[in-house]
Amino acid sequence: MAIKGVIFDLGSTLIEYRGEWRAVLKGQIGSVLDTLRAGGLSLPAEFEPRYEALIDQFYTRGQQDWIEFTAEYTLQYALTECGLPDQPAEVIRGALAAGFAEGEKLWAPFEDVYTMLDTLKARGYKLGIVSNARDAANVERLIDQAQLRPWFNPIVISANAGVRKPHPRIFKIALEAWQLPPDQVVMVGDMLGADVLGAHNAGLRGIWATMQAERGANEAHQYTIEPDGVIKRLSELPGLLEKW
Repeated sequence: MAIKGVIFDLGSTLIEYRGEWRAVLKGQIGSVLDTLRAGGLSLPAEFEPRYEALIDQFYTRGQQDWIEFTAEYTLQYALTECGLPDQPAEVIRGALAAGFAEGEKLWAPFEDVYTMLDTLKARGYKLGIVSNARDAANVERLIDQAQLRPWFNPIVISANAGVRKPHPRIFKIALEAWQLPPDQVVMVGDMLGADVLGAHNAGLRGIWATMQAERGANEAHQYTIEPDGVIKRLSELPGLLEKW
């Protein structure tokens, strides 16, 4: 069956990261706390290590259960634990936006992304994004920063969907929007577990994009999850799809 729809992951697939994850996370947490304190909240000394531990804990649970624990939920949970429950949503979102701001500067589109997207669009493919992310606003800003929005509909973010790739439900949101069967849609992403296995769970084909795929999780899956195709550059994708 010919491919009619292409779903992309965002991070390390359409845009590349130029930072060190743990160091950036530390900086993000510091900015969140600075913003909360500037707004008048008195945070105890133990709040920062506990908040960082909860981020790791909820991320691990999400990986295991395929459920998304959002950044808003995590921060509100941490504040409640230290006796500051029920903070207004705008306070939480403002602090998180300040926290993500520096990290957002470290993402940039892959150099061949626009030519590839123009080629696929001209050939009539439907294009969408399905992204695992704990903060939907962060993803929306990254999409606009990279000027990618005109090519994509729908844009599905796990923070909104409630489940993470490889849960099949998150892929079905795109399938339903397009009214296409799974065998006419392919998923392109950098993670074997989330993207390729997720595609297979939902009945799609999965293409592994290896531009920025050197991760421990991929090494663990390289002999157990077999992609339907592999690309080393986004410019290789149109030719691969045409062969199918």
